[in-house]
Amino acid sequence: MRRPDELAGDTSPDGPRPKAGTKLAQDLERIDRIARLMDAQFRLPLIRTRIGLDGLIGLVPGIGDLVVFAPSAWMIAKGWQYGASKRTILRMVANSGTDLVIGAVPLVGDLFDIGFKANLRNARLLRLDLEPKDRA
Repeated sequence: MRRPDELAGDTSPDGPRPKAGTKLAQDLERIDRIARLMDAQFRLPLIRTRIGLDGLIGLVPGIGDLVVFAPSAWMIAKGWQYGASKRTILRMVANSGTDLVIGAVPLVGDLFDIGFKANLRNARLLRLDLEPKDRA
């Protein structure tokens, strides 16, 4: 399995995608864009890893981690709206909750935010769960 930062440009699993133009396909593309923005928008040249707004805004003590939780909550709500399985929703909540709780710890949490990439994980989980449902 590839590391989350290697998935920065590819949050979708191999296989057919939902029909272009459907609401699901549009929302999955939007979720992918937001996940990349939050977790992998910028490349750090010296350590050859990617960082997003989650890692940057999370540096603000106290409120930073709460602010970056909003896109994660939106992704979870979209998954619920489209009928993602309970298992997928619970995994997404666990990913986002872990990111929120550990990310709130000064310094250690900031390093964790850079490596864990909860939004990319959640976007991939949604694609794995929802794409086959749309093909039928």
